[in-house]
Amino acid sequence: MDLKRELKKHAGLKAMHEEAVADISSAGTPDEVEDARVRHLGRKSGLSQLLRSIPELPDDEKPVVGKLGNQVRAALEQQLADRRRELEEGELSERLATEQVDITLPGQPFPRGHLHILTQTIWEIEDIFAGLGYRIAEGPDIETDYYNFTALNTPEGHPARSSHDTFFIEGQPDVLLRTHTSPVQIRVMEKEEPPVYVVVPGRVYRRDSDATHTPMFHQIEGLAVDRNITMGDLKGTLEMFVKAVFGADREIRLRPHFFPFTEPSVEIDVSCMICGGSGCRACKFIGWLEILGAGMVDPKVFGFVDYDTEDFQGFAFGMGVERIAMLKHGMTDLRMFYDNDLRLIRQF
Repeated sequence: MDLKRELKKHAGLKAMHEEAVADISSAGTPDEVEDARVRHLGRKSGLSQLLRSIPELPDDEKPVVGKLGNQVRAALEQQLADRRRELEEGELSERLATEQVDITLPGQPFPRGHLHILTQTIWEIEDIFAGLGYRIAEGPDIETDYYNFTALNTPEGHPARSSHDTFFIEGQPDVLLRTHTSPVQIRVMEKEEPPVYVVVPGRVYRRDSDATHTPMFHQIEGLAVDRNITMGDLKGTLEMFVKAVFGADREIRLRPHFFPFTEPSVEIDVSCMICGGSGCRACKFIGWLEILGAGMVDPKVFGFVDYDTEDFQGFAFGMGVERIAMLKHGMTDLRMFYDNDLRLIRQF
């Protein structure tokens, strides 16, 4: 249908259409196109007011004004869209013709994360023992009472269980979250004949929460089983480890202790890295800081895995990863590792 021919039937609509077409055609920017749209199709425009007045028009004019008015609106909306697209494409073409992009400029840097300090510490410890011939062994976080306690010479009712208060699975009294990574040592020895040299990293769980304990933390334990293993081998291994982690000038001290799965058992202290052993607040003025527990594997433990205690001996040790990281970096609260404070994380 020819709109111009139809508009001859209504002079007012014809004038509105011609004025709007002229304004839209003369618009030189997208903003001017928007101004033309508001003037000729906005709520206060003549066309809108005319369409709202249709109920008041004579009956013979209502169909003519209603039909032609909507046709004019549709035609102007299409012309506005065409003119806006034409101007935007023109602006883009002009920019492409006049502006240049230096493709040799470096791109925007994308922020990249890094390993958490605890992961870095675990990997560092693993690398040290890998260099000594140990391999990595892993096991499940959810354990049975047998592997977590009984096979480690800690039967039901043993007083040492009280220091391993942990989380049991409701309805399954023999299933729990492991309290140490030592169960993996039993699992390895069940499957392998000696010699065995493994370190066992992983998450462990105990019902503790304060500045030096969290309900979930990380341990790395080590096990060496071979012929003619002695306490001297244990001391030499841990002395080498301490110097690799804390510095060549560090010394270690062995103190008698008790663990149900080692006999004899010792606590290992390192000379204070702050005062050098002379005594300060960090070491409570004794010059030493406790870092881990160790000892010769109790023959009763070998009995659970059918190792011949006449031919083979072994030693085991265990350390908290958070404890090592705290001492190495001078931190005072273990919970800081889990606060996700970027001011701390970005330092390592």
